[in-house]
Amino acid sequence: MVQRMADQIFAHPRLAAIYDVLDPDRGDLEAYAAIAVELGARTVLDVGCGTGTFALLLSGRGIDVTGVDPAGASLDVARAKPGAERVRWIHGDATGLPPMRADLATMTANVAQAIAEPDDWAGTLRGIHDALRPGGHVVFETRDPVKQAWLGWNREATHRVVEIDGVGAVETWTDLIDVSGPLVTFRGTWVFAADGQVLTSDSTLRFRERDEVEAVLAGSGYAVKEVREAPDRPGLEFVFLAQRLED
Repeated sequence: MVQRMADQIFAHPRLAAIYDVLDPDRGDLEAYAAIAVELGARTVLDVGCGTGTFALLLSGRGIDVTGVDPAGASLDVARAKPGAERVRWIHGDATGLPPMRADLATMTANVAQAIAEPDDWAGTLRGIHDALRPGGHVVFETRDPVKQAWLGWNREATHRVVEIDGVGAVETWTDLIDVSGPLVTFRGTWVFAADGQVLTSDSTLRFRERDEVEAVLAGSGYAVKEVREAPDRPGLEFVFLAQRLED
């Protein structure tokens, strides 16, 4: 297995430590939690679990959760949170999971789009397929490319200064770097007032058309059950709910 490298925003210890403070509104996760209830899922695989916010939300509701992420620094933050002992944390990605039979696999927020290379994406879907029980489900979201979300990824729209306890003021913004077909690259910048350190993180997301996602799912052993809207971003995203077919 060749492990996919995590972006600095997740892999750098100083950035991972402030990630939750800079992105405190995770109301988007309730839609995924509701799907877990809807499907009666008792075991969930959270792919790209990051700092563990969703994994801990589910485990706090009595669900058996495995969280996997390639960013060790983010997992360190997750493991230090209250209730972390209830979650099985794995440093890696979905292409190298131990044997399991999950009822549901999730990829929240940008996780699916951040797996930008077609081979990596296909490998991720195969790995999730192997980790699901027959009849289990996978759910993830991806932005509708027609809406061109990247047009708002610029310094003017994203600049802010946040005071963080124990850290001090952090100035941050996003710059759009490149748009090449379905691939959009942007750079996050963080300036720490306490010591003047400047950190940056380049990220690339793939904006997939709906029919492209459906075709890859079908070729990876899934049946697409439904394509929903994201409640927090209506009309802007596709939320795919697919079921693993019987072997």
